[in-house]
Amino acid sequence: MITGRRDRRIARRSRLAINVEPVAMITEFSTLIPKGLLQRSGSVFLSGKAAFGAPSKLYILGLNPGGCPDKQSCQTVEWHTKKVLSNELLEWSEYEHEKWNDQDAGTCGMQPRVLHMLDQLKLKAGHVPSSNLIFVRTTREKHLKAEFENLATQCWPFHQAVIDRLKIRVVLCFGQTAGKWVRKQLKTSDDVVDEFVEVNNRRWRSSVFKNAAGVAVVVATHPSIASWNTPAADPTHLIARLLANEQDTCGVQTDSFPLSRNVITGVPTGGNVPR
Repeated sequence: MITGRRDRRIARRSRLAINVEPVAMITEFSTLIPKGLLQRSGSVFLSGKAAFGAPSKLYILGLNPGGCPDKQSCQTVEWHTKKVLSNELLEWSEYEHEKWNDQDAGTCGMQPRVLHMLDQLKLKAGHVPSSNLIFVRTTREKHLKAEFENLATQCWPFHQAVIDRLKIRVVLCFGQTAGKWVRKQLKTSDDVVDEFVEVNNRRWRSSVFKNAAGVAVVVATHPSIASWNTPAADPTHLIARLLANEQDTCGVQTDSFPLSRNVITGVPTGGNVPR
């Protein structure tokens, strides 16, 4: 009987350890969101606590949140971040669990295309860290033009921290604009390491570049346009080859962040806690 109670206490402590660390880590990442962007329409986290709470070979980056900043003015970066941090579902994913345009969750636009890729890679959407290069919402990419350099520069320290702390080995970028910026920041070679060419008349390419540390940047076609869930336009096998060549990652470092104040919750956090 005593053994049974002890086993239950040990199991409970184990569950708490699993739950607390991801919450701490994603909270710590949230302190790196630029304060000047908190009240603008947009979002940062496209996956939740589980994804941003453990090492991952893969990091998914779109360009910026889509939609209408005027109609979605209340859906600020701060609002959305609080929503993700308070979500009880550890394995939450924007691509899997959110309803876009009042359609069933995971079925609208590029959602099923991204989910197809992750399914083929045998990865759960809620386990893969996902974000956008720029956190501010615009209706079209062209509306970013005047602010692009400034916004990308402000947001990059967040992404660099994710890449470093979660030991990312492959950064999958949706489209040329995000891909070129990420390549520049990670100082990749101009040599194409591998590529996928669509088997159709347009022959769009998804290309791989690496830096001196071996981190790969995939400048992929954009799944909002390219049908990744069709064989002719599916770059999944390109990403699969990269991931297969990477060694399994080890534990997460916990001393990467100095003591800071969470700009979302206002709660002091320590370095050892964490479209």
